[in-house]
Amino acid sequence: MNDTIAAISTNNFGMGAINIIRISGKDAIKIISQIFSKKNIISAKSHTIHYGYILDGDTIIDEVLVSIMRAPKTYTLEDVVEINCHGGYAPTKKILELVLTHKARLAEPGEFTKRAFLNGRINLMEAESVNDLLQAKTESQRTLAINSLSGKTTKLIQQLREQMVNLLANIEVNIDYPEYEDELIITKNNIKPILTNIKDQLQKIIKESQNGQKIKNGINIAIIGKPNVGKSSLLNTLLEEEKAIVTDISGTTRDVIEGSIIYNGVPLNFFDTAGIRKTSDVIEQIGVKKSQEIIKNVDLTVLVLNNNEKITLDEQKLINEITRKKAIIFINKNDLPKKLEPISSPLKIIHGSTKNNEGIEQLKQQILQEFSISNITNQNLIYLANTRQISLAKQALNNVNHVIEENKKQIPIDMLAIELKEAWENLGKIIGEYYEEELIDNLFAKFCLGK
Repeated sequence: MNDTIAAISTNNFGMGAINIIRISGKDAIKIISQIFSKKNIISAKSHTIHYGYILDGDTIIDEVLVSIMRAPKTYTLEDVVEINCHGGYAPTKKILELVLTHKARLAEPGEFTKRAFLNGRINLMEAESVNDLLQAKTESQRTLAINSLSGKTTKLIQQLREQMVNLLANIEVNIDYPEYEDELIITKNNIKPILTNIKDQLQKIIKESQNGQKIKNGINIAIIGKPNVGKSSLLNTLLEEEKAIVTDISGTTRDVIEGSIIYNGVPLNFFDTAGIRKTSDVIEQIGVKKSQEIIKNVDLTVLVLNNNEKITLDEQKLINEITRKKAIIFINKNDLPKKLEPISSPLKIIHGSTKNNEGIEQLKQQILQEFSISNITNQNLIYLANTRQISLAKQALNNVNHVIEENKKQIPIDMLAIELKEAWENLGKIIGEYYEEELIDNLFAKFCLGK
């Protein structure tokens, strides 16, 4: 990181009123002094803005504002210069070319944030939250990202690691220096409540984080049922557009039709599946098979039944199957005479009609309720931001669970310390106390250029 990097930091390149070229590194201020009309810029105070012109020799390229920010009080902890120029394609491109000509290197995607991490300004979890904030499309996604970026989640991880390291330290002292009577004597009895507390906190954050991921990535929902119960009509009503073809002919939907909406700040991704039934039609058989695969992989299933028909054995079988996972039963065609018998199921049952929009709002609310979304959006809770972090937390939880189980047996305390240290290290990987160079490169490659 001894070189100086530069990139365009605005995403409206060539379209907006203003673009920003960001420069970071030991030569950032020297480079701007060589192309800026005010040569005394090299001695400018930190966090000041200067009006002038970018010059290529004697030729004026653009009228600009230049921000000078000296290390260490910058995003990267390096000297940083930001050139605010007019937003046209030509001046922005020319200014960046001039900066690169004067010994700066074009930054890789996410390299400014990567430097902020490697220089110790932010940890790995906070760096990932920066990218989440940039990609946030809803207010709920923004809230989750800013909570993580603010350091609240980091603080919890650090507290858990501190409990573990204190326990490990006491175990080591007991083993190596048994004559130190002032230290806590670690026994199988007094280690148990400490481990249980760590376990409970890990379980809580993992559960809440998995639900929080639904806000970030959306909830995948399969709409299933036999032919002609109104699955495609339900999809169209939910999306408020004619996405799927609706006819009275059984088996019209032969492939999975997808559509998404954002409801109360949460992306809902719907999959309208082919009617599930036994059929001799080869193409329809393929559609039914796809439907069954979709059901296995989605977060939630909505089974559509017809209020105007008696339940079939196949439908009863579907009810039994989906009861084992998150699911909702939507009884459609409530505007027609009732022929459907009362259904015995622990699942939430919603009555409605796609014809007159009845029950649709209740269905959407119930989808969020299945994942406790209202709790997530209404409270200032703590979450792990992505699959990598959740996976490491699960590994740490497995370590702790194993220590708890081994503690019930005649296992020496010092043997338990080995796996407890592994749990401590796994939590450390979440915030970047331990990392591999390849992992870091892959993570920051997902960032936009200039960030």
